[in-house]
Amino acid sequence: MPPRAPSLILKEEVIPYLTFSLQDLLCRLPTELKDNLLEIRLRVGRPVMLVFSDMDMVLPGSSSLSRPEMEQCMQLITQSSVYAREEELRQGFITLPGGHRVGLVGKAVLEDGRIRTLKNISSLNIRLARQVVGAADKVVSYLVQDGSFISTLLVSPPGCGKTTLLRDLIRQLSSGIPKLNLKGHKIAVVDERSEIAACYQGMPQNDVGPRTDVLDGAKKAEGIMLVLRSMSPEIIATDEIGSSADVVALEEALVSGVRLVATAHGDGPDDLQERPVLRELLKHGLFGRIVFLSMAKGPGTIEAVFNGQDLKPMFIEHLSIGGGRHDIKTSRCLNTDICYG
Repeated sequence: MPPRAPSLILKEEVIPYLTFSLQDLLCRLPTELKDNLLEIRLRVGRPVMLVFSDMDMVLPGSSSLSRPEMEQCMQLITQSSVYAREEELRQGFITLPGGHRVGLVGKAVLEDGRIRTLKNISSLNIRLARQVVGAADKVVSYLVQDGSFISTLLVSPPGCGKTTLLRDLIRQLSSGIPKLNLKGHKIAVVDERSEIAACYQGMPQNDVGPRTDVLDGAKKAEGIMLVLRSMSPEIIATDEIGSSADVVALEEALVSGVRLVATAHGDGPDDLQERPVLRELLKHGLFGRIVFLSMAKGPGTIEAVFNGQDLKPMFIEHLSIGGGRHDIKTSRCLNTDICYG
């Protein structure tokens, strides 16, 4: 079955969760805009904004969003049961069928000093899920040696495509890569924020491969230990390593004979010693390969691949992976309403 056009996915999987008036305005957009849309942002008292890779704009015909309109959208998104989605609300996002994520903010309800839930929702950010099959094609050969995968860390600033690259790397490692003599591996994904597999009711909405098991919504450190005990993985994958507890859990997995693939925030090789978590990862020698990404040729640009043991570069070049959530250039306005960027 050929892949569906992004505009069709938008129509079938996202637009139905909005008010009828917003549905009508979005359906009237030119197909080029709908195909390149990344985010829909709703804010009470302000017009609806559309976000693309290189600009944002007011939804043509959109006026200030009213409180009742926001409440109607929330009814549709939660299927009229806010209570049933309380845990997701506490995390600040709800996942829709198809893996589309609705980030939300409003009034925090505290319990014992921690956020229990959110009420009076004032802003929604609907992030459209886009999987880029083949995003790892140009880098995977640097991560496999003699038919074995080498534990890999993907490093970049936010929005540079590292999760897109991670997702496709998981898919390929799970499926196997015959041209590299790499067999398919059992992979456990610890997906704390539902961004890798985009699970909906426990089912991955993204293709993460036939031998992949997903633990959705668990804290990374705890989740890594859980899958290590219960799923006998050959590779553990997770996103955005950010604490010493994460590093300890990854180290425990590594000494158990499991290989790792993960991401971390960082601006480049110079950041390796500047950021405490990255410095700790290097100190423990957890990763044999470190891949740096940037925006040099648009999101998803592979800057360099380093040997994680001696920190010597194996490859340095501005190489686009040909994808990433934002690797799309849009015409600047197309004679529609207001444009920024």
